[in-house]
Amino acid sequence: MNLHQFRFLQEAVRRKLNLTEAARALHTSQPGVSKAIIELESELGVEIFSRHGKRIRKLTEPGVEVLRSVDIILREVANLKRIGQDYAARDAGQLTVAATHTQARYKLPWVIAEFRRRMPAVQVQLLQGTPDQVAQAVREERADLGLASESLQDSPDLLTLPCYSWQHLAVVPHGHALCDRTELTLAELATYPLVTYEPTFAGRRQIDAAFAHANLQPQIVLEALDSDVLKTYVELGLGVGLIAEMAISAERDTALRALPAGHLFGQQLTRVAFKRGVLQRSFVPLFTELISPRLPRKLVEQTLRGELDGQDVFSI
Repeated sequence: MNLHQFRFLQEAVRRKLNLTEAARALHTSQPGVSKAIIELESELGVEIFSRHGKRIRKLTEPGVEVLRSVDIILREVANLKRIGQDYAARDAGQLTVAATHTQARYKLPWVIAEFRRRMPAVQVQLLQGTPDQVAQAVREERADLGLASESLQDSPDLLTLPCYSWQHLAVVPHGHALCDRTELTLAELATYPLVTYEPTFAGRRQIDAAFAHANLQPQIVLEALDSDVLKTYVELGLGVGLIAEMAISAERDTALRALPAGHLFGQQLTRVAFKRGVLQRSFVPLFTELISPRLPRKLVEQTLRGELDGQDVFSI
């Protein structure tokens, strides 16, 4: 057995049993991947995959157990490399952060600026995507950590810590009929066309759930991932915007009026996520502390080492 066989097996499963895609990702040939997996099966004395002819169909029962062990072995190999890298250059390296557009645009700029001020030798790479894509990037170890308000807590192989809470605002152009309202109702909002996030993004599920619970059908005329896009269409009078509060600034968004809507849709919680069992670089807890001062660096370090349960220790 060798690490190449393990990597080929892991990548084949990651690529949904498409050996051609696995070979391309690993810069090798499809026959090479297939041969390595067959040799591993021969050494172990079990079939890892069930096949129809030469085509792989699914993991066998022992194959599931083999994959679990392979994941642990490769994770620990990566941890060994990280130990060497960390001690060779404790204040240098690269930090890759996966985040949704809203987090990347409105929460992270000052965090990254302050982090770079304290750690000038660390290069920061930012990956943007949907909440599911953020979770996947962390799961596949393409990102050291992820930041989003959905999906992260649903993955058992991710360790998530509560970061900060926020609420939605109802946003309208100046002169709109709702400008003088002091407390909006769902029934009121249901009478207007609405502009908000697409269904898996920025607390949209809570918006839908609130209207459904009140037996109301909202008139959603535009969905988008980007808060700036939503604000543009609100300014044009397309509808009332239901937008994350972090995306609204009185100094910047002078053409808009924001009204509280947290009492209608509840508080939303943004989480930071890490891959379970992965040894984090020494500067990761600092970056996490900058995102949320409620996560003191020492407690983050203890949680990442498995000494504390983040769900028990941290609350918002």
